Amino acid sequence: MSRAAEEGIAKAISAEKTRRWQEENREAIESSNDYVRRNGLPLAKYRLF
Repeated sequence: MSRAAEEGIAKAISAEKTRRWQEENREAIESSNDYVRRNGLPLAKYRLF
């Protein structure tokens, strides 16, 4: 039972870290996505697919 509790706590901690990182970097992510929407991928001409 202790192992299950530890795994649950670890998953909760990981989810919270992910949520915080996304929140802290939201502005940069939105800016990058906006750039790609307006200009396309920077190295798209070199893609092989």
